[in-house]
Amino acid sequence: MTIKPKAKKFRIRRNPASPDASPSDGAAAARPVPAPDANSSAGVASASARQQPQSDPGASQPAPGAKPLSGEVSSARETNLETDMDAIRQEGLTGRQLRMARRVAQKHNLPATSDFDAVRLLREKGIDPFKRANMLELVVPQNKAQPDNTPAAGQNVQLPQTIPAAKTNLPSTDLSPAERRQREISEIQRDIAARRRRKLALLMGRLAFFVMLPTLITGYFFYVVATPMYATKSEFLVLKADGAGAVSGLLSGTQFATSQDSIAVQGYLQSKGAMLRLDEEMGFKSHFTQDWIDPIQRLDPNPTNEQAYKVYKRNVKIGYDPTEGVVRMEVSAADPEVSAEFSRRLISYAQDEVNHLSEQKRSDQVSESEAALELAESKRREAQRHLVELQQDGMVLDPEGVILSLRSQINTFEVQLQQKELEQAALLDNTRPNRAKVAGVEADISRLKEVIARLNDRMTDASEGENSLANHRVQIQMAQADLATRDLMLQSALQQVESTRMEANRQVRYLTTAVAPVASEEPSYPRKFENTILAFLIFSGIYLLCSLTASILREQVSS
Repeated sequence: MTIKPKAKKFRIRRNPASPDASPSDGAAAARPVPAPDANSSAGVASASARQQPQSDPGASQPAPGAKPLSGEVSSARETNLETDMDAIRQEGLTGRQLRMARRVAQKHNLPATSDFDAVRLLREKGIDPFKRANMLELVVPQNKAQPDNTPAAGQNVQLPQTIPAAKTNLPSTDLSPAERRQREISEIQRDIAARRRRKLALLMGRLAFFVMLPTLITGYFFYVVATPMYATKSEFLVLKADGAGAVSGLLSGTQFATSQDSIAVQGYLQSKGAMLRLDEEMGFKSHFTQDWIDPIQRLDPNPTNEQAYKVYKRNVKIGYDPTEGVVRMEVSAADPEVSAEFSRRLISYAQDEVNHLSEQKRSDQVSESEAALELAESKRREAQRHLVELQQDGMVLDPEGVILSLRSQINTFEVQLQQKELEQAALLDNTRPNRAKVAGVEADISRLKEVIARLNDRMTDASEGENSLANHRVQIQMAQADLATRDLMLQSALQQVESTRMEANRQVRYLTTAVAPVASEEPSYPRKFENTILAFLIFSGIYLLCSLTASILREQVSS
């Protein structure tokens, strides 16, 4: 006995190999078939077979009087699940999206039997299985590979495919979420590209107006308008005269010996006085007031000294190298011969200045030493004159010699007196002395005593009183000592004069021209390419600073 099932909807699985099988073959077609695995390809094929309803209206109900069919009947819940999964399959999900849904389902511990079941379970839980973690994942690459049995539908089917696409799909006006996202992303990218192109065009316009245009104007001036200037270079040294002595030989010819003089010459050549002297002799102002010189380098018809001095400093460049002691000079002019002549005149001015640097010092030193010599000579003359006067007043040229002579005479006579006294004592020792001899000896003794007394009186008279011989001797000795001192002072003054003259000769400076000025054949200024590049860098730096300042101010105001 066959019991009619109570399910509202049921399906009888038929053999797809023989869809037009006769009722006599129904029992064979309704044989129970074991349910395949959902993850296997057979399960997928059976699921796709179950999702397509039978189009034969006669197969839904058995014919009256026919033998009832037996087979597997699906419940209402299974039918709803298959209907939902059919809808999910027709969304055209890619294999990557299905794998992502399977991973999300596993993360939430959902019992999904397939990728489509994972999508269904996630949606029932209110979880979007395709939510991106960042904006970069919004761009989904299109898979343009289609299977052979897929018709050209409105949407592109991407590999890998889980089910074959239906052959009866019709194009739809509605876009899938993936295509809608792709279209929105494309619009955003096009908008960003257009905005970038607009900003780049504005940037190029600003650069062209604020950097390129001024650079072109500057380059035009240097290449077309600017007057070529011819530079003449020269070098000279300030040397010290060779002097005798170890110290002068040690410092002679070094930068330490003439550095101050070289710096002084450099300062003079860069002064307004040198410019006025050059204008008086060579017409410096008239050369730079000619009409064919460009307006920037040209002077007014009647320039002031200050205006001419500015041009002079710009065209006359002088530098001193302390390591080598060389003064380098570069003179620029609109004509090469005029430039060379300007350089020669400035070197001659430097020579005159070097000659006058130590002239005052040398003249002062020599004059002071000569004055000291004259004073020493006059003092010596006075001392010698006083000595002569003293000798003339005392009528004695050498009082000390006279006193010494008296002393020697007294000593001689005293010795003779002692000898006579000894002779008298010898005669008196006899019992019967010879009276004649004794009388003679006594007479000699008395005479010697008188002579000694007279000499002592003379000595005493010469040593006492203002006009005594001793006083006169002392005055003469003082005069002689003063004369000797004046002689020494005169000798030192003579040596000082000689040394001063030698030092003055050593202090003489000489200017030696190391590199003579030669007229140039090609203009040295302006340096067209270098100046143009420099102008470009300057304008670029100014624009960069202004743009950075404006950006910072804009950011501060907006914040």
